[in-house]
Amino acid sequence: MSQKKEKVFADGFSFKTRDNAPDWVIGRMSVKVDDAIAFLKTHQNNGWVNLNVHVANSGNPYVELDTYVPTPKQEAAPVEAVEDQHDLPF
Repeated sequence: MSQKKEKVFADGFSFKTRDNAPDWVIGRMSVKVDDAIAFLKTHQNNGWVNLNVHVANSGNPYVELDTYVPTPKQEAAPVEAVEDQHDLPF
């Protein structure tokens, strides 16, 4: 059974939609600098922090830390060279 990960809300980030905005405007992002910097420093990985914008059951958008970590690809086992048993002229 898979375990449901706990949501990590992005401190210092706020995303809101605007009812009267033109179709090409998705919403507005606000950043509270001190909170956001502390959050980014805590959750950075190789200098990056990935965030997702979701819509809550209430219909309000929120910003959440993207905790997805891809599983490393397994390398194929090395193939051992098999000597050719036939005497070919080339």
